[in-house]
Amino acid sequence: MELKKNQEITLKIDDLGNNGEGIGHVDGYALFVKDALPGETIRARIMKCKKKYGFARMMEVLECSDSGRVKPKCPVARQCGGCTLQHLSYEKQLAYKEKKVKDCLVRIGGLDAEKVEWLPILAMETPWQYRNKAQFPVRMQRDDSGVLRPVAGFYAGRTHSIIPVTDCAIQHPSMKGLLEAVLTWMQEQHVPAYDEVSHRGLVRHIYIRRAYHTNQIMVCLVINGRQISGDLQRTLIENLTGIQGMTSIFLNINTERTNVILGKEMLLLWGQEYIEDRIGEISYHISPQSFYQVNPVQTEKLYQTALEFAGLTGEETVWDLYCGIGTISLFLAKNAKKVYGVEIVPEAIQNAKENARLNGIDNAEFFCGAAEEVVPKLAEELAVARNLTGEEGNEAENETEKMANLADVVVVDPPRKGCDGVLLDTIVKMAPAKIVYVSCDPGTLARDVKFLGEKGYEVRKVRACDMFGQGGHVESVCLLHRIDS
Repeated sequence: MELKKNQEITLKIDDLGNNGEGIGHVDGYALFVKDALPGETIRARIMKCKKKYGFARMMEVLECSDSGRVKPKCPVARQCGGCTLQHLSYEKQLAYKEKKVKDCLVRIGGLDAEKVEWLPILAMETPWQYRNKAQFPVRMQRDDSGVLRPVAGFYAGRTHSIIPVTDCAIQHPSMKGLLEAVLTWMQEQHVPAYDEVSHRGLVRHIYIRRAYHTNQIMVCLVINGRQISGDLQRTLIENLTGIQGMTSIFLNINTERTNVILGKEMLLLWGQEYIEDRIGEISYHISPQSFYQVNPVQTEKLYQTALEFAGLTGEETVWDLYCGIGTISLFLAKNAKKVYGVEIVPEAIQNAKENARLNGIDNAEFFCGAAEEVVPKLAEELAVARNLTGEEGNEAENETEKMANLADVVVVDPPRKGCDGVLLDTIVKMAPAKIVYVSCDPGTLARDVKFLGEKGYEVRKVRACDMFGQGGHVESVCLLHRIDS
């Protein structure tokens, strides 16, 4: 059966895709349908056809068999590209995410499911209003009376058309007042929002962070310009500093024609250069460009799992090779002999060092650069130090022998693209007894696990963690052991 754009068909949904979209098949041809669920038969309209798969829009649910469908809490959930699973019961969301992690590791990673301990997913107690960070795009739109106003919200799926939203069901409730305060300032002061087509207008995004434990707030305006006038700065600061918890107000300079949200330059308008939060007993300074998990309650569960998997006794040397601002490094440090953190972002390393001092942790050391460059260099320095002090070692050691003495445990928490290939080679040369892999993408986790499996490591434990209720993404922690250890 040849399918064409705008054609309407009856389709049985039999699975969910990587982002929570329904998947059905017509004569073996896969169709992805947002808002459709397994067990449903739907009427769908073809939107786009590629060679091996296509996309369709759900028009009507014709039959439903235990799909877990619920009414979305947000009135614009279907239009908005943010939440992809609000129409699925939370119990079913958890089952889907566990299955996704396991399927990827078995199918792509080549694991024997019977030889792995699969721990139950870490669920959220309340899968709403959990996000402590938001980046709202801003545009000019006419309201019902024809008045041109600045609006903010989220992009509709697969577009850059904004669905105006200030009261988001998964953002912390304080985000609404903060967002509306900036929009009111823009309207009253006649500050234009950015236009992607003409590359004109000033405010591109409103970027907000809120600390869960301290209630400190950071607001950053991403602007298409070098500065804003003194009067505009004054009124903006007046509007925002009246809000309880306001701690930092920044401008971010982004004058490029790009979809990247943040530019490279930050200007502090008011307050301090960071907000402070904590995970467990560890406090952190968080600057605007620092990576910090968006779900603080689940983050503590995630890091506690990583700590349990590492099985530290206080005698181990641990390397955290995507350390960011030191969130995992410092969480592990109190149970380790020594922790080394490596991160390529200079601002993050500066935060990590500050965070170690803030917590009185003196057994964590941080290095800026690519891990595949930093680790061999430090191995050389330590080998030289061993020889100079008469410790075991000799100048004839090759790079692999030197690096094999560095780590008992290696921890990685890479971005969604997974670990760099050269970094994986570096880990293998380090030959740690254990690798704790914290992942935000089951597909790239499985790819990297397969590589490590071919190099002498086997997966012992896996646990998924739901950090993103109502969305399709899932975090997981994977414990690998060196087979000969």
